[in-house]
Amino acid sequence: MKSLYCSLPFLFVVVCSLSWVNASANSHENFLDCLSSYHPQESSSISKVIYTETNSSYSEILESSIQNYRFFTTNTPKPLVIVTPLNISHVQATIHCSKKHGLQIRIRSGGHDFEGLSYVSQVPFVVIDLVHFRSIDVDVENEEAWIQSGAITGEVYYRINERSTNLTFPGAVGHTVGIGGFISGGGYGLLFRKYGLAADNVIDAMFVDANGRVLDRKLMGEDLFWAIRGGGGGSFGIVLSWKVKLVHVPSTVTVAAVRRTLEQNATQLLHRWQYVAPNLPNDVYSVVSISTTNSTENGERTVVATFVSVFQGGANELIPLMQERFPELGLVREDYIEMTWIESILLLTGLTNQTSEVLLDRSYKNFFLSPSFKGKSDYMRKPMPEIVIQGLWSRLLEDEARISTLNIIAYGGKMDEIPETETPFPHRKGTLYKISYYVGWQEDDNSKPQRYISWIRKVYKYMGPFVSKYPREAYLNYRDLDIGRNNNEGKASYKQASVWGRKYFKENFDRLTYVKAKIDPENFFRHEQSIPPRFH
Repeated sequence: MKSLYCSLPFLFVVVCSLSWVNASANSHENFLDCLSSYHPQESSSISKVIYTETNSSYSEILESSIQNYRFFTTNTPKPLVIVTPLNISHVQATIHCSKKHGLQIRIRSGGHDFEGLSYVSQVPFVVIDLVHFRSIDVDVENEEAWIQSGAITGEVYYRINERSTNLTFPGAVGHTVGIGGFISGGGYGLLFRKYGLAADNVIDAMFVDANGRVLDRKLMGEDLFWAIRGGGGGSFGIVLSWKVKLVHVPSTVTVAAVRRTLEQNATQLLHRWQYVAPNLPNDVYSVVSISTTNSTENGERTVVATFVSVFQGGANELIPLMQERFPELGLVREDYIEMTWIESILLLTGLTNQTSEVLLDRSYKNFFLSPSFKGKSDYMRKPMPEIVIQGLWSRLLEDEARISTLNIIAYGGKMDEIPETETPFPHRKGTLYKISYYVGWQEDDNSKPQRYISWIRKVYKYMGPFVSKYPREAYLNYRDLDIGRNNNEGKASYKQASVWGRKYFKENFDRLTYVKAKIDPENFFRHEQSIPPRFH
């Protein structure tokens, strides 16, 4: 009877909605009973980490790690239950009971998923929030650390720096980025041209599969260990912790930054930068951040490009290097600032007036552009002609782009040395740089964001002829459902998922689907861009 009602338009929408609500309510109650009975001796402890909409803390817990308020509106689907596990048995119980009662799972470490997939679903779902799984065990002597997935990057930097100011981990620039999603999605940072991605520096992991088994690298095998280091979160299981190699940083780091407007030859400088930055020494991280500002000359909006270099060493080394490689930029001695590694993180995160303790504050809302945004990405294998750059400027000066930015991050260095198949992350040799596109809007526009989303899609379409091709590559950690998606239940055929999968993973997508078939053949862990199982 329900299927008949739901096949008729309009008339029985209310009936269908009520059926969904009733089914959800039943699943919800049965799920809670299941959690309590899974380990009866722990029923009191697990009850302390369960939040439903009747709990006074539910909204606070849900919002605590939401980094994109585009997915925090009255119309955004909310989880039936949020579980903040304290131990592995809580995770196992949540997986078991979700499977038993037909609920999907969303796994959240830092909440930075660009499309909100770590805390939003279109079908009844549960969020496992790893906020309590954030211990960091640093072994200075062996230059290693065990880091739990719920830790944020700032906590990792701070705890390692406590033990040694010359060791760190190649983590994200943003200090509230969760380690679990960051590593799983092929995260990069200030050190990636010298040491590769975070995933390139993982040597072991603790993983829970769809059957509740706890597996380390030896038990999971090399195929799964390969897949979790860049194949994306929410597809294979739950990585609870990572064993990583620590890397060396010098006592002095130098940052050089200078702003140039269109009137100050920003077009010609960006064009030249494309040839210089990917060929700089591995010790240099180079990015150009492009936005708009009011011109000091006539008060009209103009494009401004901020050229930033972060060098692992002193200014006495960076100054002659930049004078030789990029004299057109016109850097002077005052543009170079020496600091410690941890100070460079604070500077690049916009926390220059804070002490390093702010890195421990996971509630800090340092929104990059605005609380609500849409992002997209591209990879470049050939430099853009000047006329293409000029076309970008005209689009950035449109009204919808008042809160927008393009970040252009140079590749090369160590990234050229690591094979495309070493991990699922394939954007290696031959990549000149990555472009990230962002557009933001004020919270008042959350009910009508389409004009801004249409703008960024228009820019993305304009760039199509000039970026990587066959496939047009995209960066998984800047997730973009525009490039393809599974259905709302997270299910898709291999052919359907290949549409988006090859853009993120290229040929590595095939291997990921085979790994998925082995570890999660029933496709329990799934979402709108999860890896589907493919059987031989």
